[in-house]
Amino acid sequence: MTRQIWKLMVGAALLAGAWTPAMAADKAPDIRVTLLGTGTPTPRPDIYSMSTLVEAGDQKLVFDLGRGSTIRLFEKKIPLGAITAHFITHLHSDHIVGLPDMWLTGWIGTPWGSRKTPMVVFGPKGTVAMTDNLTKAFAEDIRIRTEDEHFPAAGVAFAATDITAGPVYEKDGGKVSAIEVNHGEHIRPAYGYVVEYAGRKVVLSGDTKYDARIAAAAKGADLLVHEVSVIEPELIKARPEYRAIEDHHTSPEEAGRIFATASPRLAVYSHIVFAGVKPIQDVPVQALTERTLSTYKGPFVIGRDLMSFTIGDKVEAFGADGAALKPISATP
Repeated sequence: MTRQIWKLMVGAALLAGAWTPAMAADKAPDIRVTLLGTGTPTPRPDIYSMSTLVEAGDQKLVFDLGRGSTIRLFEKKIPLGAITAHFITHLHSDHIVGLPDMWLTGWIGTPWGSRKTPMVVFGPKGTVAMTDNLTKAFAEDIRIRTEDEHFPAAGVAFAATDITAGPVYEKDGGKVSAIEVNHGEHIRPAYGYVVEYAGRKVVLSGDTKYDARIAAAAKGADLLVHEVSVIEPELIKARPEYRAIEDHHTSPEEAGRIFATASPRLAVYSHIVFAGVKPIQDVPVQALTERTLSTYKGPFVIGRDLMSFTIGDKVEAFGADGAALKPISATP
């Protein structure tokens, strides 16, 4: 290519707005976090169950695989087969029902699937047994697609690991560590996760009661994603089983204490457990806001599906539509 032709091409690009010096100066965020699902086992069409995507450099890490996680990734135009590794906090159904879908649909030979290497999964004791049994349960589907559509056998294999607390994953400058959390006497082990990359830190609490270990792990974090529970007292009186649900989770006041101790650059609620005497209701934003502000002065965000957060020199929040969000805080 001659120098003259190169100059003409660059000039055309500048005139067309395809490239400008201002765009070149923009620095990509070190980490991007997307809330794929912020809900509970409730099969709502607007709030899917728990799943979070963390993009650190070229790595795409998914934490928990609740209902609809594959749909949310499709909406974000991220192929299921492109996920680098998958991490499970605990083996409650609402955190893993999307695993068979992610595994099998991600293997299908299309632009939105096409996994050609084993699906990497880390989780608490029982994870390896679960993946072994899934392989047995779907053996006929695997046989059919292998013989009929010739998808690569490696793409439907699992590379699963039962983890313990501590470092569990390290690749290309990214590091993931598990922290044990208290989700109740019979749900052990249950984990939260710490993701570190390029000097940045994201902490995901997993499902937990108030646990000072989360505050310690999240000290000075760029982003702390924490669960929360708001159940109306009137419902607990009428339906005592909701007391057991509440007892396994963190209240807004307790979460605020965690935020205040950890002092992250931004805190985010996800896996929002809420219920009231009315059978169908929306996330209780006012109650969450007021009760959190009683112990923490901000900033924090009440998560919704497909909200995203970019972490670099600044930590910025965006709605599902891409519009910038202003975090809640006691300071106007």
